[in-house]
Amino acid sequence: MSLYVQSGAFRRHTPETKRNYATDICLFLAFLWARGLAWTQAVERDLEDFEHWRRFAAENPRLIGGSKWNRELAALVGLYAWAARAGHVPRSPVGTRQVLGPYGAVVSAPVARAKDARRSNVHWLTPRAFRRWVEVGLRGQGGGGLPLPGWCGRLEDRNVAFVDLLYSSGMRRSEAGSLLLFEVPRLRLEGGRYCVGRIAAAVTRSKKARTFYVAAGVVGEIETYVDSSRALAVRRAQRAGRYEDLPRLRVVTDVAGGVRPTVRWLDHNGAAGERRLTDLTVADRMALYTEGPHGLEPLWLWLNERGLPLAVDSWEGVFRTANDRCRQVLTPAGGPFPDPHRVYAPYATAHACRNSFALFMLVVLNHLMDRRFGLTPEERRDFRLLYGDPWRMVQDLLGHASRETTCDLYLAPVADLQLRALLAAAPDASEPGLASLDGVFARLARESEGIQDVDDLMMPAVGGAA
Repeated sequence: MSLYVQSGAFRRHTPETKRNYATDICLFLAFLWARGLAWTQAVERDLEDFEHWRRFAAENPRLIGGSKWNRELAALVGLYAWAARAGHVPRSPVGTRQVLGPYGAVVSAPVARAKDARRSNVHWLTPRAFRRWVEVGLRGQGGGGLPLPGWCGRLEDRNVAFVDLLYSSGMRRSEAGSLLLFEVPRLRLEGGRYCVGRIAAAVTRSKKARTFYVAAGVVGEIETYVDSSRALAVRRAQRAGRYEDLPRLRVVTDVAGGVRPTVRWLDHNGAAGERRLTDLTVADRMALYTEGPHGLEPLWLWLNERGLPLAVDSWEGVFRTANDRCRQVLTPAGGPFPDPHRVYAPYATAHACRNSFALFMLVVLNHLMDRRFGLTPEERRDFRLLYGDPWRMVQDLLGHASRETTCDLYLAPVADLQLRALLAAAPDASEPGLASLDGVFARLARESEGIQDVDDLMMPAVGGAA
């Protein structure tokens, strides 16, 4: 097992995948050990029994769904494929069959793969539902918009700035959570409502750098956090000497700008190193420090109370605590089982903020398109029918077999110019002045599954009860 986690196949996984797969494999090993079997003795029947226990057994109080089972199965596929190649097992207990892949190629797929798996647990929050979640879950408010007794506001400015960044920009948790101080956007688009920044390739899922946009007000929240509670945490850590004896320390000496920004540093032995900014991984970024006026301080934007970089995974605890608080404060009293089809307490995750950003931008950009060009619904439909023709003509001129290549690579600057023009007049996702669109979002929430909205009629009553 130690050889497997040191293998190239396992080491190429992301840290999150490594952690998940290790947990999944340990669970299967415990199942085998309860049967008196070593992991090398497993056969297909053992895997069938394991699947039955995990997914269908009436005696199991915590059954899992198809998506979770497919992840566990993928962990076992990787383990036993490596073990079979290395000669540790005669054959894998994971049965496979030949199927037609997405691009016409014949590939092997596990027989036990669940067919009822959902690709993701997608849900959204409308702008007013998100604001309610932030007010109650992160700001400790109850009825009347005032903090409830006992609320101390610990790390409130940091947490609110982070979730507002996710909701306003659509960034993933790992992308927003690994920002460095000098990567906070400062360049504003025309109109001043949005700032533009750049996400490094190494922290994205696709390993491709991209541009992101974030509301100027959210950038202001981040700057306030940097100048207040973050600065206080850094000063306390400096006084306690927490930065001098870190096992991995890289003191940045220069950040060369230009087309290929490069970060140069000295490690704790005085050895010089450098890497392109876009190639810095999450682990690399957590090790970067700079000489401040009072000594060493981290370049990692988000810090914990001890003044050390806050791990990306630690944000799960922030969301979990906020969700628990919303449930305690907003769930109405008077019965053990409230109506399950109504949203009393908004529930958010980091990825829900990303989904909600996409929903918000879809509605707002359509609204702005209609307002800017003065299109009626009929004209908008005709415009969309005609809009596809130029893309096909350019595709033919360039000789691309794939329309996606034309759109994603060659016409991306044109699409970016159109987006910039619209964003110059776009409102902030967290801006209270979106009352004109609240009705649109409310209708979407009523007619679509997974979109969380709040009921205006019950909000005062809930607040009073809280």
